[in-house]
Amino acid sequence: MRVQPFVLALLLSLVVLFTPAAGVPDAPPGTDKVIHLVLFAMLAVTGRMAGIRPWPLLAGLTVYAAASEVLQALLPLGRSGDLLDGLTDVAGALLGLGLYAALDRFRARAG
Repeated sequence: MRVQPFVLALLLSLVVLFTPAAGVPDAPPGTDKVIHLVLFAMLAVTGRMAGIRPWPLLAGLTVYAAASEVLQALLPLGRSGDLLDGLTDVAGALLGLGLYAALDRFRARAG
């Protein structure tokens, strides 16, 4: 099992999701959705690499997405929770799980 990439992805997600608004650089509209999508896809792929089964991983990432948006709204970070960000997180997790499954099938055929 390769746990280190998942732990690093999780730590990166904590920094990205909970940096106070003053520390978030300006970016073109929609960039935050791309970041959410890629971040949760990375969490899903590295979670599968760590040996976490798909359904528990998806459930955990869904809870993490919801909790992060609620915490962004409640903590004094100058940020707000956004339902669309949470849905984008779940879409990213599904994308990552799909990518991992496709790569796994490809490796099985090639090997």
